[in-house]
Amino acid sequence: MRKLFIALTFLGFMATANATIATPNSATTMASTLVQDADDAPAESASFTQELKKRFIEGGPGFMGIVLICLILGLAIAIERIIFLNLATTNTKKLTDGVEEALSSGGVEAAKELCRNTKGPVASIFYQGLDRIDEGVESAEKAVVAYGGVQMGQLEKNVSWISLFIALAPMLGFMGTVIGMIQAFDKIEAAGDMQPSLVAGGIKVALLTTVFGLIVAIILQVFYNYIVAKIDSIVNDMEDASITLIDILVAQKK
Repeated sequence: MRKLFIALTFLGFMATANATIATPNSATTMASTLVQDADDAPAESASFTQELKKRFIEGGPGFMGIVLICLILGLAIAIERIIFLNLATTNTKKLTDGVEEALSSGGVEAAKELCRNTKGPVASIFYQGLDRIDEGVESAEKAVVAYGGVQMGQLEKNVSWISLFIALAPMLGFMGTVIGMIQAFDKIEAAGDMQPSLVAGGIKVALLTTVFGLIVAIILQVFYNYIVAKIDSIVNDMEDASITLIDILVAQKK
């Protein structure tokens, strides 16, 4: 047993010595690998940007420029609509409670003052209804319905342009693809020979316009769906708040 223990100790010592001798070489190799990876990382990042720019230029300045304009205009309208809709969002529950309390304590003028000091389409609709309350509840209800349509039109302003760019971008891409294919066949006809390089180059350039057109359509579609959902939410709040206002006015008249 004692000899076995001595033998195991000796083997452990030899293994430790070998690991110690190999460690500097391993550390050097690992350090070299890390430095090489660090040098390659910026090159990969730069190559992605360069590759994107290269592909964009290869697609041709004509159709690719028009697709880029569709993306810029679509994003500008989408961002403007998102900011407008977020500012138009109102806490309808708080506003309704405030209008009811103002009607009970200060009358119609106090409620109108509260609506004037509150931003959003719901407050504007409330103000129009309160402004016609002297003519009767039916007149107030008609004013609420009519002005609700006006506010809905303001919420949906310029949204149709985004849907136009969503449809236009891939269509322009497909048109560029067709034109590129025609140019490729023209080169084959002029050369009088079916060379793979002529066909491959023309098809590659043609397909790039389709790819970028689809990318633009996908990006704008995401923004469009968000804007439509936001408009639907605000319109539902407007309708619920309008019904609640008419109920409050009817209760006040009794």
